[in-house]
Amino acid sequence: MRWLQGITMAVTLGLVAGCADPQLAALDRELAAIREDPGPTPEFDLPEVPTYEATPYREADSRSPFRPRRLEADPEASGEGQLAPDPDRRKEPLEAFALEELELVGVLTVGGEPSALVRTPDGQVHRLHRGNHLGGNHGRIVAITHSSVQLVELVPTGGGGWVERTTRLTLDDET
Repeated sequence: MRWLQGITMAVTLGLVAGCADPQLAALDRELAAIREDPGPTPEFDLPEVPTYEATPYREADSRSPFRPRRLEADPEASGEGQLAPDPDRRKEPLEAFALEELELVGVLTVGGEPSALVRTPDGQVHRLHRGNHLGGNHGRIVAITHSSVQLVELVPTGGGGWVERTTRLTLDDET
């Protein structure tokens, strides 16, 4: 076994000795000469910096492109029609929040009846069923699936009328 260690040691020493470069001293001298006198500094022509001209933003008061357009008034729709929200209906707790503030965090099925778990901005979780209301636009839950809650909202048209709009709350904001 010792003879195997001896052969290994000899081969290793041979390889290390083979790595030595006889021109290494000349390379060191050349690098030292460059360090002493690096030569002239190269000059670069820098491009002219253009002057900054601010552009005024005049669209600040316009409608955001990320919000739906205001619905046009339907001549047949009125505040007294069948789509108008019931003013005598007692408001539910989650109608105090905008739909964007509410988060669907889970769906439970108990006895074959699905229910949705919705978290409010203050961290409370509410259990809701089909027919419950939520959101600021008189939203009513019409369906609950394994990953979403479908709502029908009553949205004012701006001309005194109302239209129905279908929207969804989804798990993990999968809109």
